[in-house]
Amino acid sequence: MMGFRKIRRNEDGSAAIEMAIAVPVLITMIYGLFRFGLLYEANAGMSHALGEGARYATLYPTPADATIKTRMENALFGKGYGNFVVSDPASDATSKTLTITYTTPLNFLFFSVPNVTLTRTKKVYTPAAGA
Repeated sequence: MMGFRKIRRNEDGSAAIEMAIAVPVLITMIYGLFRFGLLYEANAGMSHALGEGARYATLYPTPADATIKTRMENALFGKGYGNFVVSDPASDATSKTLTITYTTPLNFLFFSVPNVTLTRTKKVYTPAAGA
């Protein structure tokens, strides 16, 4: 009976067990923060690319849609994870609509969630349309 009480009071190895429980949770949280950071980077890259496409469309009198699309594709950053799709500019009589879509699987180390899709659109009034 005395040996059982002695074993019950012994706390050797309890720190190792606590660490074995806490480390996977901590690593998953850090990896999740990293993945969300990549989403913010992709969002900033999309915003930058739309700004470059809009600047190019407003500076030149008759910009070609393919040239605007190439400009936006070259200005993208944050291309490491996921897929960017730069749509052809949709034109009407007075403006052009520029669109970029980003899709990535937002998986964590131990579980997955559905894909995340970010879409950014910017309407640009071109000089030729206003003339």
